[in-house]
Amino acid sequence: MAAFKAEPDFAVFEKIKHYSAALETPALEEQKMLSAIVSKPKTPVKTVSLYQHWVFRVAAVVVLVLGFFFTFQIFGTATEIAENGQQNRFSLPDNSEVVMNAGSEIEYKKWNWSNNRKLTLNGEAYFKVAKGQKFEVNTSLGKVTVLGTQFNVKQRGERFEVHCYEGKVKVTYQDKETIITKGMSIAFKNGQSLTIPQTTIESPQWLNNEMVFYQEDLKSVVGEFERHFDVTLELKTKASPQLFTGTIPANDIDVALQVLSASYHLKASKVGKNKYIVTAVDAQQ
Repeated sequence: MAAFKAEPDFAVFEKIKHYSAALETPALEEQKMLSAIVSKPKTPVKTVSLYQHWVFRVAAVVVLVLGFFFTFQIFGTATEIAENGQQNRFSLPDNSEVVMNAGSEIEYKKWNWSNNRKLTLNGEAYFKVAKGQKFEVNTSLGKVTVLGTQFNVKQRGERFEVHCYEGKVKVTYQDKETIITKGMSIAFKNGQSLTIPQTTIESPQWLNNEMVFYQEDLKSVVGEFERHFDVTLELKTKASPQLFTGTIPANDIDVALQVLSASYHLKASKVGKNKYIVTAVDAQQ
């Protein structure tokens, strides 16, 4: 304490002590303070409805989904399918007409179609092409290029056929190009060229419920039966080297099976709703 009193700041401390002793604090009036708080105007509380918030989120998601949907529709790949036992007729963006035979699929892009008329075919289809820029049909075996014409393309397994019904088409197979005109046909199988006679018909016969074959083996003929009639034919016979050329009616499966059986000495027995067992006649004797 003696050392503290000797400090220069001790006189300041004495003044603070002196004046603070004279201060008085007002009495706390609790009731008056409470009344002032209660009577104070209340500011409305702003609330956001949880339902409204959820609706906005859903709306945003819908907008995004629709955006993706329309973008896909414009820029995505369109696919047309003809199931077994059915045909599919549709129009391309330039109003070119396409009829797909049973068991076929086509893919193409709608975007910029007028300048890039290309599609990919797996199966068989008849095309009636509108006038315009180059039109191209691609398959796993070959390519067909035309301007404005009518033609049929068939790709089944290792067989590739093109038939021209109007104008002319350019067929590309194994990097070799061939031009065919109205009435002409061209076909290849396993890299070999097949001879198909000229015709005067105006459109593919399968459009009129007729299956036409040119030098087809039994397995290929059976495959066409299965696609056209949407059935299963189980062959229980040795493979025949005989090639079939001819027309089989395709509006009645019983008649069609009779023609097939007579041509190959077979007998077809129905064992289920859409299944037949096909055996050689000699095997049943």
